[in-house]
Amino acid sequence: MAEERAIDTSVPHSARIWNYWLGGKDNYEVDRIAGEEFLKIAPGMREGARASRGFLTRTIAWLTGEAGIRQFLDVGTGLPTADNTHEIAQRIAPETRVVYVDNDPLVLAHARALLAGTDEGATDYIDADVNDPETILQAAAKTLDFDKPIALNLSGIMGHVVDYDEARAIVRRLLDALPSGSYLALNDGSNVLSQANRDAHDQYNESGALPYIQRSPEQIGGFFEGLELVEPGLVSVSQWRPEGVGTPAPVDGFGAVGRKP
Repeated sequence: MAEERAIDTSVPHSARIWNYWLGGKDNYEVDRIAGEEFLKIAPGMREGARASRGFLTRTIAWLTGEAGIRQFLDVGTGLPTADNTHEIAQRIAPETRVVYVDNDPLVLAHARALLAGTDEGATDYIDADVNDPETILQAAAKTLDFDKPIALNLSGIMGHVVDYDEARAIVRRLLDALPSGSYLALNDGSNVLSQANRDAHDQYNESGALPYIQRSPEQIGGFFEGLELVEPGLVSVSQWRPEGVGTPAPVDGFGAVGRKP
C-alpha cells in the first residue's frame, strides 16, 4: 500500500461531498459548505446521490446473484458507507474477490475498513488513479484471476476525466484486459433533466475542486460500445431494476450493465 499523502481540507472534494449527501461523517467543513451551496441551486442532488448509490448496490447484487460473478474491480471506490461492494457480494457469495481502487488520501486512510472481508474471499485496496489503467491492472492481478470473468465497476468516476475520448479510451483499456463473460457496470452524472443541476455543477467546477463533467445519456452509452446490455439497458440510475412497486422518478444520472461477449 502506498505511503499516505496529506489530506487537503482547503478545497471541497467530490467523494467527501458525496459522503455528506449520503449522511456520512467522513467529510470536512469545506465539503459540507460546498454540498449545501450545491443543494441551494439543485436541491434534488441529494436524492440523485442516493439513487446512484442504489444503482451500485442493485448492480452488485445482480452481478453476484444472477450473473454468477465472483470477482470485482471497483475503480473510484469513494469513501466507505453501508453496503460496500465486498459486503454486498460476499454476503451472497463469501468466496468473492474484490479489489478497490482510489487515489484519495482520505479513502486510503479508511482502507483497513474496506479490507474487512470474509475469510473465504479476498479484499484488497489499490492506491491508484483512474487515468493510469496500466498500474490498476498490474496491481489488481495480484488478487484477481484475469482468466476468469470480472465485473468492472465505475460508479460516478468517469465524469472526472474531462476529455470524453480519453475517458472512453480508459474504459476500453480496462475492458480489453478482461476475459469474455466479464461485465461493465457504469453510471455517471447526466445533464438532461435539470438546468439547476447544470448550474450547480458549473459553480462546483469553478470552486477549485477537481472538475466533474456531466454527460449526455448518449455519451454515457458510448462507454458500453461492443458490450451486450443487460435489461433494461441504459436508463436513469433510479430506474435500473428498482425494488418495490412502480417506476421511480428519473434523476440526472444514467447507467447500465453490459456483458463482454
